[in-house]
Amino acid sequence: MIVFGQGVQEKAWVDAEMKKLSLDEKIAQLMMVRAYSNKGKDHIKYIENLIKKHKIGGLTFFQGGPVRQANLTNQYQKISKIPLLISQDAEWGLGMRLDSTFSFPYQMTLGAMQNDTLLYEMGVRVASHLKSVGVHMNLAPVVDINNNPANPVINVRSFGEDKFNVSRKGILYMKGLQDKGIISTAKHFPGHGDTDSDSHYTLPLIPHDKARLDTLELYPFKELISNGVDAVMIAHLYVESIDSRENIASTLSKPLVTGLLKNELAFQGLVVTDALDMQGVTRYHLPGEIEIKALQAGNDLLILPQDIPKAIKKIKKAIKKGNLTEEMINERCEKILSYKFRVGLSEIAPIDTKNLYKILNDPQSSLLEWEIYEEAITLVKNNLDLLPLNTTDTLKIASIAFGANRTNDFQKMMSNFARIKLINPGKSPGSSELKNLKESLTDYNILIISIHNTSDFKTKNWGITDEIVSFIKDISREKRVILDIFGNPYALSRFSDLTNIESLIVSYQDTKASQMVSAQMIFGSLPFKGRLPVSVNNVFKVNNGIDTKKNGKLIYTIPEVLGADFKKLEAINELVNSSIKDGVFPGCQIIAAKDGKVFYQRSFGYHTYKKERVVKNNDLYDLASLTKIFASTLAVMKLNDDNKINIDQRISKYLPFTIGTNKETVIIREMMAHQARLTAWIRFYDMILKNEKLDPEICATTVSERFPYRVAENIYIHKNYPNIMYDSILDSPLRESSKYLYSDVGFYFIYKIVENITNKPFDLYLSEQFYKPMGCYTTCYHPRYYYSLDEIIPTENDNYFRRQLLHGDVHDPGAAMLGGVCGHAGLFSNANDIAVIMQMLLQNGSYAGNHYIDSATIIEFTTVQFPLNDNRRGIGFDKPLLKYRKSGPVCKSASPASFGHSGFTGTYAWADPENGLIYIFLSNRVYPDADNWKISKRDIRTRIHEVLYEAVKENY
Repeated sequence: MIVFGQGVQEKAWVDAEMKKLSLDEKIAQLMMVRAYSNKGKDHIKYIENLIKKHKIGGLTFFQGGPVRQANLTNQYQKISKIPLLISQDAEWGLGMRLDSTFSFPYQMTLGAMQNDTLLYEMGVRVASHLKSVGVHMNLAPVVDINNNPANPVINVRSFGEDKFNVSRKGILYMKGLQDKGIISTAKHFPGHGDTDSDSHYTLPLIPHDKARLDTLELYPFKELISNGVDAVMIAHLYVESIDSRENIASTLSKPLVTGLLKNELAFQGLVVTDALDMQGVTRYHLPGEIEIKALQAGNDLLILPQDIPKAIKKIKKAIKKGNLTEEMINERCEKILSYKFRVGLSEIAPIDTKNLYKILNDPQSSLLEWEIYEEAITLVKNNLDLLPLNTTDTLKIASIAFGANRTNDFQKMMSNFARIKLINPGKSPGSSELKNLKESLTDYNILIISIHNTSDFKTKNWGITDEIVSFIKDISREKRVILDIFGNPYALSRFSDLTNIESLIVSYQDTKASQMVSAQMIFGSLPFKGRLPVSVNNVFKVNNGIDTKKNGKLIYTIPEVLGADFKKLEAINELVNSSIKDGVFPGCQIIAAKDGKVFYQRSFGYHTYKKERVVKNNDLYDLASLTKIFASTLAVMKLNDDNKINIDQRISKYLPFTIGTNKETVIIREMMAHQARLTAWIRFYDMILKNEKLDPEICATTVSERFPYRVAENIYIHKNYPNIMYDSILDSPLRESSKYLYSDVGFYFIYKIVENITNKPFDLYLSEQFYKPMGCYTTCYHPRYYYSLDEIIPTENDNYFRRQLLHGDVHDPGAAMLGGVCGHAGLFSNANDIAVIMQMLLQNGSYAGNHYIDSATIIEFTTVQFPLNDNRRGIGFDKPLLKYRKSGPVCKSASPASFGHSGFTGTYAWADPENGLIYIFLSNRVYPDADNWKISKRDIRTRIHEVLYEAVKENY
């Protein structure tokens, strides 16, 4: 608290300034005027005239922009005889009044948190923003107890109805502001929460007796006063139990201001009126008369008088008549000047507007907002512990986002966890539209219904139509429904019957951060922690809330959570965009995670250079050789754990058809580490080309029993051709040297080994063991069977073998001639799914509460197998070179423990156990021509990898 009257320097400055002022100017120092930075020259001239002619004490800024306000503040301070005290309503930050500035969550949202320390941090951040634009006084926090759902003016501006919760949070917010030199103002004394009218338009009645006020409404004010709050704002209320005079607003009541606040509660700080141009006072009193009564009541600072000249004139007359005294004016003027000194106005300097937008939208504020929603979002009902949705492989989920006209961040985030039908009916769908919607949901067994674009007011039914309420009530009788309300918790009252709704969430506000956090809570990567700050009815009461636990899934967050260097991450955007412009690839997906937290997830560019379809996070890329680790190697690791394979055995133990060939003695470990003397690859397609055309004896244009395997559009291969391919492999010579040579050939054998051991198709085994239970729903072979071509990125325009654009069919010719499924290629996925699998490997084989691979197996397979043979490889996995070279497979900062792989189509996946970093890059650099090697020549993938290490290097 700024204590009045202390300090030699302060007293000297105040005394010197007082000597400069006439009585008129001292009166004017008690007044703050309404100012805007989005109005024209006439408004500016009006303010300048008040400053020059009347020497007003300060300004309260309303709507506008930060740079405009800062420039006007500089301009106004320059012409002011006494430095101006600048105030602003910034209850949830500057964004409450100014464009292009940061908005923190409403106080009602903050009231749902259990971690009150975040309120102090928010106060510090708000103070920092205010000081950056030259504001000295925040007309906050609101410490009214909102126990009336119909309150049209306080409502979400309150921390809630629990007086202890309101007090704790108000104190911490206040301390955060004041510790950083901003005057904090507790409002609206003696408590505006239990009203159903708005003092902007009328004089609300507070009907309670003194005892009730003392134990409830006044409690937070008493707590903040005892903790040193700088200022208290008086509300325009009719409090009959304190002052029964008719039409006397509390602002103008001496029994309330002086008797109750100053004497009984011993408040010695600044007493501030609410806006004196509000109808709560103006409908019963005239300008000038209002200001006199406010001073008589005991107020120090008169905010927003309607007529400054008239107010000064009337106050002077009142002094002459003895209704006010000059000593009273001097005392209050000195107090205001003392506060001006305390906030640094004795040595005022111009506000620097350079980089102001960046300062006011700082990473720390984004991080704090995210943390607030993690603490606040509240689960109030959860039948049979439906949430979190830990596994999704048996669920058919539809997301219905009322109030959203297009796919929003809530739906995009949920799509990281499951394949979801996304529906956006808008804000007010009609009955026929809702009927059709209901009929379209027949095949779905989980509905996640979210309500967006709501209203904070009961008079507007909280922005939820009767038709939507009826739809939710009806559909919940037939389907399992999760209802998520992105709005005022009082909106729960719109649903009189919630019996059949399985899970019910209050997310409080409809922001990007709240949507992204709430979606993750539904799927368990983040836990629910919040508590209702108000009572809605007899079912949902204040402090209700259900906790859940996080389940080990990837958490999707912002770089600030990890302290990542945002400027360095921006370099990735520049590098990728320039690569797209230079024809390195038409588009790509990138995802990066550290310690289980995704801090970078972006899609760039288009499916092709025609720029007809943008790349989305859920689009599927051909993984090419990433198949070796995300299919073959995973399968072998699992079979190893199940004691169904011994990687130190010969392949002939599992593939009898290799007996008697030169492949009979090939050891699986050596083969997967690429030193089994196998040839690099075989051009199988040469054998089916005659005169540069497909041999009709081997290929057909339509599928049939004889030609069952799809190679590409209108190309189907003979049922015996896979056998011919394997005969070619068996007939191929072994190299004389056992030195490392990267080879696809061994992974043709892995595919067969897995099928022989499991007695299941390769792709089905992988889907059952890994992809489905892990929620990796885009990871699959034959993507065109499950997804539209609009969701699949095309690869090469093959002018030699298939003579067509390859779209939804595997690019690799060998995998294509096997029908699209093999151990070295054929897998499709998006970057998110691949990151999930990598995270499972970093989490010792566990993910979302399920265990997939033994940790010892992961260590063995990701360790260099034959270093003495100058072979960097693990078992299936690629590894950094034993001695770093720029031309190597990975960036310089990757640790020796790291592992991953790259793919021919322009893909790359890498994980580092030493620092928990995962990086996935997917592109179609082979479009339209596989001879485009710019991605490798420019080291695009590894350069991005290095940037990621640099961005998070302070955290490992």
